[in-house]
Amino acid sequence: MDTRVSDEGDTIRRRRRCASCDKRFTTYERAELTLPAIVKKNGSRVDYNHEKLASSIKLALRKRPVSSELVEEAITSIEEKLLATGEKEIASDRVGELVMRELKRLDKVAYIRFASVYRSFADIESFESALKELK
Repeated sequence: MDTRVSDEGDTIRRRRRCASCDKRFTTYERAELTLPAIVKKNGSRVDYNHEKLASSIKLALRKRPVSSELVEEAITSIEEKLLATGEKEIASDRVGELVMRELKRLDKVAYIRFASVYRSFADIESFESALKELK
């Protein structure tokens, strides 16, 4: 139905219609680039996983008033920053901080949800300090 290139020129957005049921949907196409491997806290290395990042962000944003377009933009922004490092490996802590920065921009409640798991708040004081950080 419609095809557009993003402002940065690295993503193609297509509006499509299903031939069977006639429903409309959007797809995004982007060049497949090699993102750095993720080094976990225990020292193990895993390949970057777009779906894992997306599901983590969507879980934090569940039932929050944030559009799927903004979520995709946040994910794209994180991936661009990972690519821009030029590194072959990156610590999971750095990825977590990038996610927290994007969630803080998108939705404060989602930020606190993610931070409570990511930072493993041990007590109420840790939680309060994260809330004060938002103010």
